Amino acid sequence: MKALKVLLVQPPIPPEVELYSTADMVAPSMGLAYLAAVLEQNGYHVEILDAPAFELTYEDLSGEFKRRKPDIVGVTATTAVAPSAFKTAQIAKKVLPDSLVVMGGGHITFIPVETMKAEPSIDVGVIGEGEYTFLELVETWEKGGDLSKVKGLILRRKDGSLHFTPPRPLIQNLDELPFPARHLLPMERYRVFGKHITLGLIFTSRGCPYNCVFCSSSLLFGKKFRARSPRNVVDEVEEFVEKYKSDHVEFVDDLFIFDKKRVEAICREIRERGLDISWVCSARVDSADLELFKTLRKAGCVMIYLGVESGVQRVLNLMRKGTKVEQAVRAVRMAKEAGLQVVASFVLGIPGETWEEALETIRFAKKLDPDFAQFSLATPFPGTALYHMAKEKGLLLTEDWTKYTVLKPVMRTEELSEKQLEKLIRKAYFDFYLRPKIIWRYIRRGHAKELLVNVMGKYLWRYFKAKLGLT
Repeated sequence: MKALKVLLVQPPIPPEVELYSTADMVAPSMGLAYLAAVLEQNGYHVEILDAPAFELTYEDLSGEFKRRKPDIVGVTATTAVAPSAFKTAQIAKKVLPDSLVVMGGGHITFIPVETMKAEPSIDVGVIGEGEYTFLELVETWEKGGDLSKVKGLILRRKDGSLHFTPPRPLIQNLDELPFPARHLLPMERYRVFGKHITLGLIFTSRGCPYNCVFCSSSLLFGKKFRARSPRNVVDEVEEFVEKYKSDHVEFVDDLFIFDKKRVEAICREIRERGLDISWVCSARVDSADLELFKTLRKAGCVMIYLGVESGVQRVLNLMRKGTKVEQAVRAVRMAKEAGLQVVASFVLGIPGETWEEALETIRFAKKLDPDFAQFSLATPFPGTALYHMAKEKGLLLTEDWTKYTVLKPVMRTEELSEKQLEKLIRKAYFDFYLRPKIIWRYIRRGHAKELLVNVMGKYLWRYFKAKLGLT
């Protein structure tokens, strides 16, 4: 084991990020686990510090940095968590002034210059797919080499100026990556709706050829669909099941069923190996296929997440979704016929959508009757076409990244005001979930707490506060 010590940090999650606070959810960072696995494979001593899992404060982070004394601190940041990641970087640099503080993740990938200027304690930013970039960075730093020779970085020079190195090509053979280093994560501490679940999050592919205006996936992982082989995927599933004695698996790809033959092969591998697991996955509605859905169900799939987004074709076209309303109807029907539970996602408030069209989407969600509905406000995350559109048209309400939770309006439109957007997201959840048939469905399935306390709690509390004149 090489002497250099690397610490990878998942920063604390601010309470403003409702997805985590309302749903009482803490999930493992598989991105950090992949980075750690590649470093370990190359002989480096690496640790992962998951602040949300251990409920660490910033003061606690300071103590951890002092105790562990890493040479390199790597901090990951999505947009909503970026301010917390900045604070984490500040603490690392203050406690360990001679350490190299590196930031990676979607936020710095999409707005690298703004991020480096916003937080001077960040020495280096990793742009895009990070495994081999970070490995080469560590190797170069250890040898005292020139980081400007490492592809895929933004560097802060001694005079404070910023320098981009050439971009790094995407990894073409994903099978060459080691399985994520779950042994460095506190797997027993993760939870969903307050329940501790040892959940196997598994990425089987990267890249997306589609052009949805609100999505940044193709910008981070490229427009070419790159997939792991079925055997490699199920090898990881089997390793997870054997090591953690858990049967809960989630394939977290954007396009799990993009290549139907590959998915059929994955299902066949699962069945032939006798893996008794319950798993979930995601799909576009235009990829729906009844026989494929039945194949998923036979292999243990219990739930599928469908990106419906809108019940109005004109709005789907504004989103550049590339799907038809009738395809969503067909996909939900087929999934139910195959015995799968359905989570349908919807996006409200895209520029150009009218109030009546948004209401039509809420009505459409009720008519579709999925088992669960997820409503989000159109959120212009940095790097997306929607972000550039909002900036150009002066639609942004704030760049306080903690508010970029998809449940708060951070962008108005020419058709809908901030207040109207707030009303829309509340109405969507109330109208869908507070129906006798839905409440009874969840009571019957034992999900009443998740519905009334966790999922709906924030909206119900706001409603009653308004009624009582407390706001």
